Amino acid sequence: MQIQPQTGDVSTSQAATDSGSSQPVTGAVPARRSKSMGFTLWLRDLLISATASVLIITFLYQPVRVEGTSMLPRLEDRDRLFINKFVYHISAIERGDVVVFRHPASYDPQRSYIKRVIALPGDTLRIDHGRVYVNGKLLHEPYVPLEYRDDQSVAEMIIPAGSYYMMGDHRSISQDSRYFGPVDRSLIYGKAVFVYWPARDVGVVH
Repeated sequence: MQIQPQTGDVSTSQAATDSGSSQPVTGAVPARRSKSMGFTLWLRDLLISATASVLIITFLYQPVRVEGTSMLPRLEDRDRLFINKFVYHISAIERGDVVVFRHPASYDPQRSYIKRVIALPGDTLRIDHGRVYVNGKLLHEPYVPLEYRDDQSVAEMIIPAGSYYMMGDHRSISQDSRYFGPVDRSLIYGKAVFVYWPARDVGVVH
């Protein structure tokens, strides 16, 4: 931006010189430079924030939307939540985690499921009329209300190395590992951590 000198500034400067005063004369240029510097700093902060946001979304957290009701009562249809895409690079997948994974029987890479980890690699699992047994012990499942249970059974099996057995919390409607089998580790890409919308569902995912 060009700055045009003002007549008043010139007259004042001349008068000061004639009178022998050594006081500097302040014109409009420093104020405008200050505004320009302020804009530059604001733009820099905006770019840094945008870059940080992209890095966080790319490497750490990703917003996703739930489609379906197989994870009721905690996750409802169209809930929006953040998944942590980095956590399983530094820690192990644990029983009870709610994870997002690509469907093992689908050729569509955009198709993903969200389920709960029920059994880990090497675990022995069987389901007897809806009751889940892992390594011979009845699994305590407070996240599955009585009205969402079913009476389906699955013969005893050992979870293969590098695979995980997934089930939805709404057992009577969930399509999960009871139908498509254990899920390979390479298909799991995030852990559900926090619901941010709608307001009534906001909170940590357990």
